[in-house]
Amino acid sequence: MSKVVNLRSVRKTKARHAKEVIAEASRVEHGLSKSAHNKAKALAKKGRSDLEGHRLDED
Repeated sequence: MSKVVNLRSVRKTKARHAKEVIAEASRVEHGLSKSAHNKAKALAKKGRSDLEGHRLDED
């Protein structure tokens, strides 16, 4: 037999979970200081350029 579920509480729980996912993404985006953000961007750029430098030419 099925379990009786209060749909209102299920909707509220689902909404809380969705807000938590959005909040986590916002924390990641806005949680870094400007210097840490710039350092992360520089490291990513260096990684891409290093990878591109190791690429073989298709001549």
